Amino acid sequence: MRIQSPSLVELHSFLAVARTGSFRRAAQELCVTQAAVSRAVARLEADMGQEVFTRTPGGVALTALGAELQRMTARHVRGLEAAGLRLRRPSERLRLRLSVVTSLGNLWLMPRLEDFRRQHPGVAIEFRQYRHDEDFTRDDVDLWIDVKRSLRQQWPRQIAARYLVGREILEVCTPAVASGIANAQDILRQPLLYHSAHPGNWEIWAGQAGLDLAGHPLDCGFDLVINMVDAARAGMGVAVVQECMVRDDLRAGRLVAPLGVRASTGRGYYVCRRRAQAAHPASELFSQWLQEQALAPISAAVRQ
Repeated sequence: MRIQSPSLVELHSFLAVARTGSFRRAAQELCVTQAAVSRAVARLEADMGQEVFTRTPGGVALTALGAELQRMTARHVRGLEAAGLRLRRPSERLRLRLSVVTSLGNLWLMPRLEDFRRQHPGVAIEFRQYRHDEDFTRDDVDLWIDVKRSLRQQWPRQIAARYLVGREILEVCTPAVASGIANAQDILRQPLLYHSAHPGNWEIWAGQAGLDLAGHPLDCGFDLVINMVDAARAGMGVAVVQECMVRDDLRAGRLVAPLGVRASTGRGYYVCRRRAQAAHPASELFSQWLQEQALAPISAAVRQ
């Protein structure tokens, strides 16, 4: 029987480009040359008789065929990788040493981590202390999930960073508080809860909502997002917060977004690794899983 499927080399290259949006970043992830990735994708497209990517000066995007190919093959290729790792190391668990910004770890990662453990029981995760002033020189961490603190922030040259979640913010409060909010102006009648490191988030959100905050003070500030979310859950007022942080609260109905106004801060959380890091299967499996979790649909209680 003639083999109809693309080769694993071609699929790995294709899926890496699809994940990263770049031939260069895909080559870095796969620890091969960019030319090797380009040749593999070219062979795949020649075999398919159609393009799987559209090329632009800013990167690449999946064609309709490419999106369908990714949907049909990504999970199977990951399964083959996991099987190979497990069979190759029958008596050895892969170890991943991870450092995660505190609030994202508690509010977003931890509720999802059992899914990774179920899919990859051969990977042991060890959490390392998160450092607010991280310089990425420590040797006890394989992978970081860190926050971009300003639009102008540049990651160190030795670090490859890829956006994960957290650019979008929206307003949230309890259903009881939301009962008194019918429009943006009603927001000003409620205490405004804010992240003390980013009080400007309220101005960003207000600009998107068409609301003038001039002369209106913020109410209560918190140095950790997790504490601000707890305050919103307790009915202390309205918070503007990264949507990813309250996804489960919105789904469960503990919090609602009464206006459903979303705004982008341009910052967010990034998966970071050392460029010079040798092939690290546990990091690769975890990074791929993280991106899947970030792309999962949000089922939020947003009043339309």
